[in-house]
Amino acid sequence: MRFVRKTRYDQDIDLFEHPGQMFWYTLLLVLVATGPLWLDRFFLGELALVFIYAIAGIGLMLLVGYTGLVSLGHAAFLAIGAYTHAYLLNNGWPWPASLAVATAFTALIGGLIAIPALRMTGIYLAVATLAFAVIVEQVLVHWESVTGGFRGMPVPRAEIFGFSIASPAAFYYTCAVVLVVAMLAALNLLRSPTGRAMTAVRDSETSAESMGIHIASTKALAFALSAGFTGLAGGLFAHKIGYLAPDGFTLITSIQLLLMVVVGGLGSMHGVIFGAVFIGLLPQGIAILRDNVPPAVAQIPGLEPGIFGLILILFLIYEPLGLYGRWRKVRLFFEEFPLYRRATYKRQKSFLRTERLK
Repeated sequence: MRFVRKTRYDQDIDLFEHPGQMFWYTLLLVLVATGPLWLDRFFLGELALVFIYAIAGIGLMLLVGYTGLVSLGHAAFLAIGAYTHAYLLNNGWPWPASLAVATAFTALIGGLIAIPALRMTGIYLAVATLAFAVIVEQVLVHWESVTGGFRGMPVPRAEIFGFSIASPAAFYYTCAVVLVVAMLAALNLLRSPTGRAMTAVRDSETSAESMGIHIASTKALAFALSAGFTGLAGGLFAHKIGYLAPDGFTLITSIQLLLMVVVGGLGSMHGVIFGAVFIGLLPQGIAILRDNVPPAVAQIPGLEPGIFGLILILFLIYEPLGLYGRWRKVRLFFEEFPLYRRATYKRQKSFLRTERLK
């Protein structure tokens, strides 16, 4: 078992806790960088989709996992980023500028929506964000002069400084680079006073306010940053699907994004990657399952959402810390074996709740 001896205050905010962790992340980056050498076109496309989901998951994790605000409308921000990016490309904007403006515009919309929405909390906030998603979906349908309505909107081929990135390998690398940059930006944000304020608001609004943190502005900023990351993912998602239509950004998409961070592990950026892999590869796993089970089972209507919901329920009941929480438990078991104590992660009742002062 590794013990990290801290000799300076900066170690509390280091990106890597110890050199061994840096080694494993470097090895992971090497595997990702060499992916096109040992993966075919299909798996490159699937991994690119996983990267896009992970970028959107970063945004939702900042809001749900680190600020404690529930959103059921992030498919709307994904759609805003995708349609804005495609619209600017169709009007002759260069690819990097179009993606940057789409990200900034989505963040602006998220900040504006946060002003009235954050007057509510809990289930009421979730319903408000759900209503926003429905409004955006109707705008996409009826604003035909911009979005094309049900006809949809074609997405031009992606080019950076004259070089096409439409091939599977090039798009794979593009999504991987954007994911790494987004992850580093989010981790540095969480190490900053702003990120610590977001975590304080999540743990106890009363305690955070008593320490001088402005609750409303912190929540609004978290909402804007979350929308910006999701809009960035939407711009890449537009190239992934190639043609935009309103039925590609429905309530199911919002639920999938929320389930991604819940199943991956709330309050952890590692959980974003675990959840993205789960969301991205589960449909393919169900398709393989359909090919290897009796036809009577494979033809059951609603099999995919049923399996998805069952997995979610099992995680909420038996593994609320998500996939990353399970991985930590497995790793700790082998580190402490044979001295592992079964009560290490036993749930305990919390008696200190500052919210009772309200």
